[in-house]
Amino acid sequence: MTKTALALLLSLSLTLCTTMLISGCNQDTNTTASNTADADADTVAEQSPPPHEVTDQWVGRWVGVEGLVLDVSQDDSAGPGHYLLEMQYGLDADQSGTFEGQATDEGISFSRDDGQQLLRAGDGEATGLKWLAEKEDCLVVQSGEGYCRD
Repeated sequence: MTKTALALLLSLSLTLCTTMLISGCNQDTNTTASNTADADADTVAEQSPPPHEVTDQWVGRWVGVEGLVLDVSQDDSAGPGHYLLEMQYGLDADQSGTFEGQATDEGISFSRDDGQQLLRAGDGEATGLKWLAEKEDCLVVQSGEGYCRD
């Protein structure tokens, strides 16, 4: 073999080895980045408690104005994050009932005759009711409908 052919073969071999090394490094970097992203997602999941851990603290009696009341209980037959909401939500007799609710990131979602609703944490100001304005621990369905604890 001539010196030129040998030099060319050596150059091609070095180029091929360099390309393989670079490809291997990129693959390891991608794998590392992917593993890091997976670890970050796991960390976020561990830091955010399931929604029902917050809403489980709402179990019990909440009082509104003029006889309005809300009793929140866990619906053990449906599993974690499921609730029964027994409520008198208006002054008329037909504005009462027991409704099935489910924990979400925003509160407890439930449906009643006047449509889909969301029970969420707030304060007396959030209820929109002047009689509850000074309260700090409340649950609100909508402005004008809220229930508080003392």
